Amino acid sequence: MMSWLLLAGAYFGGSLPIGLLVAKLWKGIDVREHGSGNIGATNVYRVVGPIAGTLVFLLDVLKGFWPPMAGRAMGLNAEWLVALGMAAILGHNFSPFLGFKGGKGIATSLGVLFGVAPKVGFTAFALWIVVVLVTRYVSVASILAAASLAPLMLVFYPGQPTLFGFGLAAGLFAIYKHKGNIKRLMAGTENRFGKSGKTSDESEQPDIDSKQRAEEQESKSAGSDND
Repeated sequence: MMSWLLLAGAYFGGSLPIGLLVAKLWKGIDVREHGSGNIGATNVYRVVGPIAGTLVFLLDVLKGFWPPMAGRAMGLNAEWLVALGMAAILGHNFSPFLGFKGGKGIATSLGVLFGVAPKVGFTAFALWIVVVLVTRYVSVASILAAASLAPLMLVFYPGQPTLFGFGLAAGLFAIYKHKGNIKRLMAGTENRFGKSGKTSDESEQPDIDSKQRAEEQESKSAGSDND
């Protein structure tokens, strides 16, 4: 019974829209109406500030970290730890507080990895940092880190099919959630991290068609010319 209650708690905790709450408390704004319109740490970083953005990132990581750690404390097996982690990720990506919508779950997935397979978590995070520094694309870093999960599970946790399955499922899910970013990368319209002195929202921005974005920008430019 306690295991199932913990599973429900993992989903509920994961579904809390931390970015929306922090922006409201910090600056009194609805972050969905600014920047990329996403409630993730990247958009909060740009719209509200680096301290608020970092706080959102850490809390989103914590949302994924505590369920498997609580499961460990209860003596649950690996299957339950993975289930608790997936519940947190699904809660973040499909939050009932946001009409069962959400982010891409990168930070929350990282937290789950720290709790379930820490060696893979730290390695994937290091890879993410390196790719961001080299390419300035948060989306590319997130996609490559996600793709590395299953192979890293085989390296660090051989003979543990549950962890391999989790790495494969979580990685594919994260890549799928970046389908809009992949389209923009192929079209050459994806923004880089820190472009023009600001923080862009590559990995957390909503899936808006590139043509629509261009039309919106053209409309704004026309409006400026008439002022």
